[in-house]
Amino acid sequence: MVLINENYTKLPGSYLFSEIARKVNEFKIANPTADVIRLGIGDVTKPLPQASIDAMHKAVDEMASAETFRGYGPEQGYDFLVNKIVENDYKAHGLDIQTDEVFVSDGSKSDTGNIGDILGTDNIVAITDPVYPVYIDTNVMAGRAGDLGADGKWNKIVYLPCTAENNFVPQLPTTKVDIIYLCYPNNPSGTTLTKSELKVWVDYALENKALILFDSAYEAYITEDDVPHSIYEIEGAKKVAIEFRSFSKTAGFTGTRCAYTVVPKDLMAYTSKGEEVSLNKLWNRRHTTKFNGVPYIIQRAAEACYSPEGKKQVKDTIEYYLNNAKIIREGLTEQGLKVYGGINSPYIWVKTPNGMSSWEFFDYLLNELNVVGTPGVGFGPSGEGYLRLTAFGTLENTKEAVLRLKKIKL
Repeated sequence: MVLINENYTKLPGSYLFSEIARKVNEFKIANPTADVIRLGIGDVTKPLPQASIDAMHKAVDEMASAETFRGYGPEQGYDFLVNKIVENDYKAHGLDIQTDEVFVSDGSKSDTGNIGDILGTDNIVAITDPVYPVYIDTNVMAGRAGDLGADGKWNKIVYLPCTAENNFVPQLPTTKVDIIYLCYPNNPSGTTLTKSELKVWVDYALENKALILFDSAYEAYITEDDVPHSIYEIEGAKKVAIEFRSFSKTAGFTGTRCAYTVVPKDLMAYTSKGEEVSLNKLWNRRHTTKFNGVPYIIQRAAEACYSPEGKKQVKDTIEYYLNNAKIIREGLTEQGLKVYGGINSPYIWVKTPNGMSSWEFFDYLLNELNVVGTPGVGFGPSGEGYLRLTAFGTLENTKEAVLRLKKIKL
């Protein structure tokens, strides 16, 4: 008799964004002429940088010739891309990251979920709340989460509330934890931590031999000086932190898939007997066993993002989305709504009006204004009473959505 991993049966009925898609599709079937503007899922609308397109065309031509054809590549990533990552994203900012500490992958979603493969199931996990659902769901799958309570919380996970009441800055846990998920600029709230606020967490991890999983997928959107682009800007972080970055939201690679994870060689974890083990070596072993590498063509496209023209094109795309964020933030503020984020992030976090729940506000926007957002409670219990909007739509749709949102009755 084949047995299943019963942790999967503990997961809620569907992934958050699948549930949103179901609701929107049902609405579209019932209202086929409705002009629905989607500001819910964090997918991009701008095309790839032209430099990446040109690089892919060239790489495709290479694959047509025996002299330049490439089959299996290095699972960790081709040197031409890894070297560009190290030079531009770290050494250019005075950070000492080595090429064998970088692992190219098909997405930060994959890596933040898969990293648990090398971590024991007895670790106590702390997550900021609200949070990107993948962090929670993959720990449920692994058996670290326990059981889901009526309050929407998993009983083995330590929740770190981030709401307007604490200015969206998580407080240190009152009980010892082993793994801490931090995402800044934050998805979903769009808020950030300053260098001094992030240092508190690095110091905690150093003192308690804890591990920080730092999702930095939106670092390119940072506009304020005191907000760190990398956790490695904080002294000691290389001993306690893994960093995840992505080309998805910066260069439009949501469909082409390319990202990377940094696992410093100084970073150690421990056996049950207290023996030190290199997480860099463990991740390399996992990566080479379960992953065959990002396609050569895609890595050439990612490399092109670091060329002079590629950098300019990526910068233009980010500024486009940040302008959308400004339009949404200012429009909703003028409407009298309480709005957060949207300054260092493509996400705008809105307090629901009139005491509406997150799903009630979602339904109201969909049915009355034909605008799709993401219910805050879908990101965790502390997200109740909020809704996330994204700046990844077109400028035209963003402006139209704001005009509709200004019809919200307060």
